[in-house]
Amino acid sequence: MSKRDYYEILGVSKTSNADEIKKAYRKVAMQYHPDRNPGDKAAEEKFKEAAEAYEILSDADKRAQYDRYGHAGVSGNGRGGFGGGGMNMEDIFSQFGDVFGEDFFGNIFGGGQKRGGGGGQRSRGVRGSNLRVRIKLTYEEIAKGVTKNIKVKKYVGCSTCNGSGAKDKGSIQTCGTCGGSGQVRRVQNTFLGQMQTVTTCPTCNGEGTTVTAKCTACKGDGRVYHEETVSIDIPAGVQEGMQMSVSGRGNAGERGGSAGDLIVLIEEEQHKELHRDGVNVAYDLHISFSDAVFGVQVEVPTIDGKAKIKIPAGTQSGKILRLKGKGFPAVNSYEKGDQLIHINIWTPQHVSNEEKAMLEKLSQSQNFKPQPDKADKGFFSRIREMFS
Repeated sequence: MSKRDYYEILGVSKTSNADEIKKAYRKVAMQYHPDRNPGDKAAEEKFKEAAEAYEILSDADKRAQYDRYGHAGVSGNGRGGFGGGGMNMEDIFSQFGDVFGEDFFGNIFGGGQKRGGGGGQRSRGVRGSNLRVRIKLTYEEIAKGVTKNIKVKKYVGCSTCNGSGAKDKGSIQTCGTCGGSGQVRRVQNTFLGQMQTVTTCPTCNGEGTTVTAKCTACKGDGRVYHEETVSIDIPAGVQEGMQMSVSGRGNAGERGGSAGDLIVLIEEEQHKELHRDGVNVAYDLHISFSDAVFGVQVEVPTIDGKAKIKIPAGTQSGKILRLKGKGFPAVNSYEKGDQLIHINIWTPQHVSNEEKAMLEKLSQSQNFKPQPDKADKGFFSRIREMFS
């Protein structure tokens, strides 16, 4: 099943600014929020779908990649963002809680109660940072798509304390400053009357709990530095400079916070004989003068093996032959490029006296004098044909 367009999901256009996208996401999230639609799996999926769309469109880099390459530019392992199960509901609220605001939760629950049950929306730890890696691909891998297993040195959740940063369960206590809500309310008297402000608790940083004894393995960080093997599914047709975002495979967050993303930068390994131009592949074929006169069958390299082609008799230098469908597939499309073969007639630079005499005799023949007609396209016509 193909993924829906992110702009369509949020009901915005490609020219919408960041504020418009944020407001649109908030509107869709309110409509399909699980607490407003209890037990409705379809609504929950649309809620996650909206979160996935907002994750991409609210990030300038990811949005640029999506605008250029579509879903393939921002996805990894066949998914992008939250939609494929990369983040759960708690992660969504942890990362995008500021989008909803207090009044949103108050409208759902009444009385200003926040999601989480403690009278406030508690954040779980600190979200991990994104990681960037480069992957170099051969033409063959790009043409067919490939799964790459790469080793990444990064922060992973501590297995000793399960990411809590505490020595044991008894070392985690409700924060005495905020009472577990993760927020501190202050009331100030002003000439306009009383004003109430709500800020993140400075003692627990919004987590609602404090650690009295730290885990000895991670020193209370909830994560350790480790090498991890990450499997990345790269779709066919990617290009040099394209970026893919693998959700949740970056650095683990502190004290159980959600993980960052793994940003994969695509690089192309140059082929020994072929050259890439978009979805097309170009190849320079050199033939002898006699082969051009009499015609010849030759074998040429392609991105998926060898192919035999027939060079017609009387072929002119500069002629371009096209092998249909022998190029690269387009990302997110059924389109496939061609292989363009540029014919070059090899001119010998050194000849013997006997060969020179033969060539001088042939040059007097009328057949060996240039007589181009309208069927012989000029240089610029061939260039236009090559890239059409």
